[in-house]
Amino acid sequence: MRTQVHGWRWRRNPLRRRADVVEAWTVLVVAVLLFVVAPLTGVAAGLHAHDRARALAADQRARRHEVRAVVVAGETERRSVLEGDRRHPYRAQVRWTEPGKGVRTAWVRVPTGTRAGDPVPVWLDSRGRSVAAPPDDVAVWQHAVTLGLCAAGGVASVVLLGHLIVRRLALRHRLAEWEREWARTGPRWTQPRM
Repeated sequence: MRTQVHGWRWRRNPLRRRADVVEAWTVLVVAVLLFVVAPLTGVAAGLHAHDRARALAADQRARRHEVRAVVVAGETERRSVLEGDRRHPYRAQVRWTEPGKGVRTAWVRVPTGTRAGDPVPVWLDSRGRSVAAPPDDVAVWQHAVTLGLCAAGGVASVVLLGHLIVRRLALRHRLAEWEREWARTGPRWTQPRM
């Protein structure tokens, strides 16, 4: 024969302590925070990050322009991965023709395996300096999803840490309560009977 004990912390009974009630309410609040607030925070942070990254990418596209250049004959230089883009670890001298300014050359980052004579896209800023390409839609979405997941994970971590602290405090209060009650009832159980 089995006895049902589900929800015993919510029902009135002589074994229920105040610490049990606090712990039961804490579990309910933690569940709501984990399954409602944390995902909503992640979505809000992700959407905000997406809007900001999309605006930044549009601003960069407006300030930069792309030209098609050709790699000049010669060796490409291997750059340290720490210095820049992992997808473009080499630098090579390229040449392109710009309307009104004639033929120009510059050292730019190129993909691995680029050889002399290969065409490469080069992004230039308003001063004519070689700069990185503005982020595309995939990079914007990756940024937004990453920040959204980090925000949701951060909220969940704080909630779980708070729950752990409340459980430890509830356990400490429960043990202290048991000690007080045992001090009151213990002598009746441990005294010899005559």
